[in-house]
Amino acid sequence: MSSNNSPLFRLEGRRALVTGASSGLGRHFALTLAKAGAELVVAARRAEKLAELVEEIQQTGATTQAISLDVTDSASVAAAFDAIAAGGKAVDIIVNNAGVTVSKPLLEQSEADWDHVVGTNLRGSWLVSQEGARRMIAAKSGGSIVNIASILGERVANHVGPYCVSKAGLIQATKSAALELARYGIRVNAILPGYIVTDLNRDFLAGEAGERLRMRVPTRRFGHPEHLDGPLLLLASEAGIHITGAALAVDGGHLISSL
Repeated sequence: MSSNNSPLFRLEGRRALVTGASSGLGRHFALTLAKAGAELVVAARRAEKLAELVEEIQQTGATTQAISLDVTDSASVAAAFDAIAAGGKAVDIIVNNAGVTVSKPLLEQSEADWDHVVGTNLRGSWLVSQEGARRMIAAKSGGSIVNIASILGERVANHVGPYCVSKAGLIQATKSAALELARYGIRVNAILPGYIVTDLNRDFLAGEAGERLRMRVPTRRFGHPEHLDGPLLLLASEAGIHITGAALAVDGGHLISSL
C-alpha cells in the first residue's frame, strides 16, 4: 500500500469490520485499514482461519478482534455484532467483502448454485449492512459502509450469471441504502473492481485467455490489490465525507471499453 500522510485519509479512532477477511482481497483490505490507523474486526465463517491475519495486523500496532460470521445467516450476523459490542465500541466502518462465484453455463446452473451466490453476495451484504446500520444509529456514531461489487454488475461475462446478477443488485442496494441512511450520517458506497490479480486467478490471467482479456482493458494491464487502497480509504475516511450512493469503478477503463 502506498503511504498517505494526509489526515483526511487517516482512520485513527475508527473501528472497521471487514467480512470475508480470511483470504484474498478481504485480507488485503483489513491490512490497508489497519495501516491507516483503524482498529480492526475481521470476520469469516471460521474464526480460526483468521489467526495469521490477526497476528499480522497486530504487528502494525493496530488492535484487532476476530469473529465468526456467516453473512447468509441473520442469527450469525446479529451474534457477530453482539460479539463486536462486547469487545469494545461499535464499528463505524463496514466493508462488505464476503463473496463467492460459481462458473457454469446457464443451462447447467442449479437452484443451489443461484442461492449460494446470490445469497452470499447480495443477501449477505444486505443483512450485514442492515444490522450494522442499526448499531450505528443506536450509537449515534454515523459511519461508512463500503460494498465490494464488481464491474460485472454493469456488464456481463459467460458462465457467471448469478454472480453478475448479485453484483448488479448490490450496486442498486448500495444506492437505496445510501438514500435512506444519509439522514443518520451513514454513507454507503460501492467499489467495482475490474480484473484484479490475486492468488486465485494469477495463473489464469498469465495464460493465453488472460492475455486476450488484458487486451480488452484500455490501459492494457490488470489491477493489483494495492490499486484498491486509495478508493477504499477515500470512501471509508473523512476524505469522502460528501460521497454517498457512488459506485466507483477501479478497472483500468474496462467499463468504458466496447470490447
